Amino acid sequence: MLFQFLRSNHRMRNLVRIQNNYMKVNIVFIGITAALLSCMEKTEDDSSKKTSAPIVGTWKLITGTLIEKGDTVVTEYTRNASFLKIINDTHFAFIHHDLHKGKDSAAVFSSGGGSYSLKDSLYTEHLEYCSAREWEGHDFTFTIDIKNDTLIQSGVEKIESEGINRVNIEKYVRVK
Repeated sequence: MLFQFLRSNHRMRNLVRIQNNYMKVNIVFIGITAALLSCMEKTEDDSSKKTSAPIVGTWKLITGTLIEKGDTVVTEYTRNASFLKIINDTHFAFIHHDLHKGKDSAAVFSSGGGSYSLKDSLYTEHLEYCSAREWEGHDFTFTIDIKNDTLIQSGVEKIESEGINRVNIEKYVRVK
């Protein structure tokens, strides 16, 4: 009986040793697998990638045409000033300044931005920030047309409290 007990006790110790070795191998395997998975490059399914609208980018204003009370004024924005509009997936911002660093009678600086919506060719800016503070909080809807690297935006700018009611047509070129 003592012999059988010792023999079964020896088997139990061997069984415990085998189980311990099995556990060590499992832990090492799990650790290596986790390390390899954490080093793998993440890939996205092409169908889940969000594509930006063609309007997204940085645009340089080339010309602006204002039609107000029957008068048309065309401004060329590449001679004495620079005007950029930057559009991302949800917001826009613009900055306009003279090219002489404010040191002559043509000194100008204006900026603004906010959120926008785009449905087909209907582009609506909600001007949340503007150096001309009376323009803040107003929506301006434009029709846009993008061909290659050119954006043409046209619509009515109307702020009754300021007596502004005019057609605005702007021609931009994409900054590369």
